[in-house]
Amino acid sequence: MYSLTFSVLFVGFLLLTLLVRFWLGSRHIRHVLAHRSAVPAEFAEKIPLAAHQKAADYTVARTKFGLLTLVVNSAVLVGFTLLGGLQLLSSLLLGWFGGPGMLYQLGLIVAFALISGLIDLPFDYYRQFVLEARFGFNKMTRGLFVIDIVKHSLIGAIIGLPLLWVILTLMDKSGSLWWFYAWLVWSGFQLLMLVLYPTVIAPLFNKFTPLADDSLRARIEGLMQRVGFASKGLFVMDGSKRSAHGNAYFSGFGAGKRIVFFDTLLARLAPHEIEAVLAHELGHFKLRHIVKRIVVMFAISLVFLALLGYLKGQAWFYTGLGVDPMLFGSNDAMALILFMLALPIFTFLLSPLSSLSSRKHEFEADAFAAQHTNAQDLVSALVKLYEDNASTLTPDPLHSAFYDSHPPASLRIGKLHARLNPAH
Repeated sequence: MYSLTFSVLFVGFLLLTLLVRFWLGSRHIRHVLAHRSAVPAEFAEKIPLAAHQKAADYTVARTKFGLLTLVVNSAVLVGFTLLGGLQLLSSLLLGWFGGPGMLYQLGLIVAFALISGLIDLPFDYYRQFVLEARFGFNKMTRGLFVIDIVKHSLIGAIIGLPLLWVILTLMDKSGSLWWFYAWLVWSGFQLLMLVLYPTVIAPLFNKFTPLADDSLRARIEGLMQRVGFASKGLFVMDGSKRSAHGNAYFSGFGAGKRIVFFDTLLARLAPHEIEAVLAHELGHFKLRHIVKRIVVMFAISLVFLALLGYLKGQAWFYTGLGVDPMLFGSNDAMALILFMLALPIFTFLLSPLSSLSSRKHEFEADAFAAQHTNAQDLVSALVKLYEDNASTLTPDPLHSAFYDSHPPASLRIGKLHARLNPAH
């Protein structure tokens, strides 16, 4: 009875998610196309009509492609669960490994990841070499595309398999509170990655060179001194070998923090605009947005692991998703996979809460940048970045509320203008 109820709930939430996402996507497409013929008045003197129309066409193409991938991913999800794909995979691996031991469990997760990756591969290829190329953003060669896949796979195996072994061992051996011990391990792993990623992992994919422009370096060091930010270095990343999109960020933790600029960003923005963009990024640090996000992430992961701790012992959780639980063996790997597949379906409607929090942080970081640099410099930098990245100036408000971590351009720049002209 519980199994059937859970199956019905799963299908119901899946259909609801599909309907909402298609509704939001179609609203977004209609709204963008309805405003394609004219640049919004507040940007009319800054953004050429051709650039505005390119952004509209790029947004529509990406949204349509996103809806296509949504349909395929939903079909794959149903295939893995209710249509018996995971059950078949499990039976094959049980025969291969001779029983439900640790090798079977690791094999099940690896096989699932490989199959999912192979299904995603044509879409990743199309996104990079057709969609991005059509609008002039792709700079990646097919050789680099393959090399990236190999590197990601090797790093995933080197880092992920030992972590999975620890988690699965805790699930099997540490009793009813395994989820709490697993949370401690997962949290420690996340903090370790914050330290290792900038210096060990990221350089495997991109070249990082010290910022050579002495005048820009002096300007940035002056900004860091004013806001009280200590960095281990200023680096330029060769982002142009993959994409024409530009960005700036800081990474690392504690004494290992480094500031990174995409080479595409440095080529496009003036020094005072680069300073303003960096001030925004430093605002996230100084206002403790990063720490707050980490705390929230840890709290949410604790709740979800506690939920998994309950679900993994419930037969209806497996049978309701098309899997026969093993009565005399471990279901831990299967529980992890099923939980990962089902969770986004039941939590999608909470997406606006995350977007709302992120937008609040973006407004606060903009205000911080306006306090420590010229707000007009940040405005001009943002306008250039919106134009260069073909970000639409006219998103559908509801679609944006669900999906966008950053506020729409009109709201964001409007608030900065209000700081420049408080009388208005």
